[in-house]
Amino acid sequence: MKKNGTTGEGRGDQPRTAAVGVPVQVSAVNVAEGRTRHEVARLLLEQGPMTAVVVAEQLGISPTAIRRHLDALQADGEAETSDAPRRGPRGRGRPAKLFLLTEAGRARFGHAYDDLASSAIRFLAEHAGPDAVRAFAERRVEGLVGPHRQAITGSADPVERAEALATALSREGYAASTRQIGAGAQASNVGAQLCQHHCPVAHVAAEFPQLCEAETEAFAKLLGTHVQRLATIARGDNACTTHVPAGPAGIPAHPEPDRTTPREAAAPPEGHAPRIPNGGKPA
Repeated sequence: MKKNGTTGEGRGDQPRTAAVGVPVQVSAVNVAEGRTRHEVARLLLEQGPMTAVVVAEQLGISPTAIRRHLDALQADGEAETSDAPRRGPRGRGRPAKLFLLTEAGRARFGHAYDDLASSAIRFLAEHAGPDAVRAFAERRVEGLVGPHRQAITGSADPVERAEALATALSREGYAASTRQIGAGAQASNVGAQLCQHHCPVAHVAAEFPQLCEAETEAFAKLLGTHVQRLATIARGDNACTTHVPAGPAGIPAHPEPDRTTPREAAAPPEGHAPRIPNGGKPA
């Protein structure tokens, strides 16, 4: 005998299942939860440490639901927290908590073939020496940014080039962004930070820093200025951060060969008398 609202033993009373003993409704909820959690993790990956409120605003989900996903990521060891820096006068209450991905959290976005790559470079170092590893690192980064060279070098401003480089790196899977450093009218004189929130080769670069070194040098040439690496994921930091000073480019991305003749090189600037060694006296 069947009763409304209860499940009997007859087949007609059982909910449809996607797998043995798993109701379709429960399975669908789990899939949706997993999808949302992945989006939360991706946002932390691409934009770095942020509060639960900011994550909720970005994804259009309630802060309560977001905190549940963040708690789950923490419980799985995929996320951790740090105190947000205070700005302005120190007030009462606890500082806001910033959520960021751990190495395990980044791994969900792929560290494909890390062991194979490390073994291959280790073999190269043992049989061909450190110069071969360096050459490989340079060839690799050229393959990474080379196809985007024209788009990156379209501007003479290093900061604008950095923004174009961030776009190119994001297309290659590095989840990169830039932010201006400085305040007010002085901002244009200070520069920008290029942040790579994901590094597909971080595990390999931890053993072979030549990968990071070649990347930094390639960035300097593309941006036309000296750059400084402030942090790397390979060293355990939250992002690979590169400081890009503002101002005229100092290193041309496509240097022109020197076509100055010896006579032109020796000619003094207009309005200046030529300098005569020893005042014209015999040596």
